[in-house]
Amino acid sequence: MNWTQAINDYQNYLKIERGLSKNSIANYSLDVEKLKLFLETNAIKVAPINIDKDLLQQFVYTIAKEVNPRSQARIISGLKSFFNYLLFEGYRNDNPLELIEAPKIGRKLPDTLSEQEINALIAAIDLSKPEGERNRAILETLYGCGLRVSELVELKISDLFFEEDFIKVTGKGNKQRFVPISDLNKKYITRYKNQLRVLLKIQKGHEDVLFLNRRGKKLTRAMIFTIIKQLAEKIELNKTISPHTFRHSFATHLLQNGADLRAIQQMLGHESITTTEVYMHVDRTHLAEVLTKYHPRS
Repeated sequence: MNWTQAINDYQNYLKIERGLSKNSIANYSLDVEKLKLFLETNAIKVAPINIDKDLLQQFVYTIAKEVNPRSQARIISGLKSFFNYLLFEGYRNDNPLELIEAPKIGRKLPDTLSEQEINALIAAIDLSKPEGERNRAILETLYGCGLRVSELVELKISDLFFEEDFIKVTGKGNKQRFVPISDLNKKYITRYKNQLRVLLKIQKGHEDVLFLNRRGKKLTRAMIFTIIKQLAEKIELNKTISPHTFRHSFATHLLQNGADLRAIQQMLGHESITTTEVYMHVDRTHLAEVLTKYHPRS
């Protein structure tokens, strides 16, 4: 088994067995490609089933000079997954990454926006342009439902259950969940859908996609990033933000207003409550208020 064959088989495993998205598969594959490139650059001929801990340690030392600790940890984690796959398939009897430690990194707290900043971004949308209503509906949905950008661009008209006040979201690993949607959010989606979207010449295969570009095709993730970046520049927002910032803000604001952490976990589609608990660290003020209000010694 050579590296190209191993990577191809690994990609099929990630797609079929683990049900990962194209983006996740590309990221996992890139980690293995980096190792493959290292071996080729140094004229080292060794198969995936034979490479040992010492050689992998050498690779880790090399990348440590090129990328930050967080990126190092991600690459090591990706390679561990690859060798676990080889172990699972019976190609190897061990995972040579098992004894290689990733660098210690602090937990990165997510950036958030205040309600005033979100309102300012939405108010900056030029509604005189044809895409204005669409962009407002997009931002309201990112913030109102806490969606990942990949979930937003894949949202279908058939996923809208407005009478029940829910939308169906397809998240990581093709897992589906129902997320509640507000009347305000419904109003802006309906306005875009009935007034702007109906005027587009929709391309074949995109008839059910909710948010479309001017050519009648599904929006790309990059386009959503561009829309948000341009709005941030327009209001001179002194923060580096992305679509994910709206998701973080959604969770943080819910927590600030007293929402249950388990409910937030379900709405975000987190498998583990520990992933959602990062928002407890963001909202320190809320925790102090809880202590003051409920602890008997306060």
